[in-house]
Amino acid sequence: MAFFKVLSSFFMLTAFHSSTFSLAHPGVDFGWDGSFHPGGGFSGLFPGFYQCSCPQANDIVLSVLEKAIAKEPRMAASLLRLHFHDCFVQGCDASILLDDSASIVSEKGSGPNKNSIRGFEVIDEIKAKLEEACPQTVSCADILALAARGSTVLSGGPFWELPLGRRDSKTASLTGSNNNIPAPNSTLQNLITLFKRQGLDEVDLVALSGGHTIGMARCVTFKQRLYNQNGDNQPDETLEKAYYNGLKSVCPKSGGDNNISPLDFASPAKFDNTYFKLILWGRGLLTSDEVLLTGNVDKTEELVRRFAEDEALFLNQFATSMVKMGNISPLTALNGEIRTNCHRIN
Repeated sequence: MAFFKVLSSFFMLTAFHSSTFSLAHPGVDFGWDGSFHPGGGFSGLFPGFYQCSCPQANDIVLSVLEKAIAKEPRMAASLLRLHFHDCFVQGCDASILLDDSASIVSEKGSGPNKNSIRGFEVIDEIKAKLEEACPQTVSCADILALAARGSTVLSGGPFWELPLGRRDSKTASLTGSNNNIPAPNSTLQNLITLFKRQGLDEVDLVALSGGHTIGMARCVTFKQRLYNQNGDNQPDETLEKAYYNGLKSVCPKSGGDNNISPLDFASPAKFDNTYFKLILWGRGLLTSDEVLLTGNVDKTEELVRRFAEDEALFLNQFATSMVKMGNISPLTALNGEIRTNCHRIN
């Protein structure tokens, strides 16, 4: 009964924020064209995992998120990115949260994460409240997954039925973090390769890239596009001129690496399909955004166009792909542990 109360609270939130409820759930995969395909198993994860042991878990997560995102709307994107960067390195196991120690070399120091990954204090607050309510029960890995979903919903995006039951790793992988997380200047083929390494296809790539509909990026991640895209000291010719000139004022050729610009300047705090429309207009911020359209792969180009035309199609596929990503190599049963402090192993 408590579980359905939790779901009910989420339905009310989605209605309040004009969000879309997705039917994505374990064992189901929706194709990008709306077709329905049976999916694989979910390694022991299921939505009602905490129904008896901590039925208030999702309410606790939401209560912290609501305050954090109201204070700083950008935090929603940061928490979504935290889950993504976790799952792409040895699976969705909260390895990204581990600090350096005698036995751990933290992933926080990797190229993709250093000086950019954020939101740890929000995860810490959620964990502290959960430990108070349900000691040694809810894993840090599940907190990351719940925070990613909650952040999406609170930004106006879709709700999805989230399989739970992940456990936390006792290891981290700095090498994996450096090698497996796509760079902002990636070619399309590189993006496809890195996603396929995680069992994700081109549909997942384009849909999950749509998470860039919220959040900000640092100047250092798009400076190359403005001043030296192909090693010839020239800008990326796919950039729309007015947008290009505006970006130069934020991101100078020398210095300013930590200046930030919205990934979706039209609606930077609203989870919608404007990101794809901007790509079509030459106003995608990162190379990894633009190449989805111009990287000479018909499927990704068509998906960008379809998602730009049909917001419901995008939102549903994003939810489906988030479930799929959240199932990357989870630790379950007796594997891993439930950390009492997300920053260190027990």
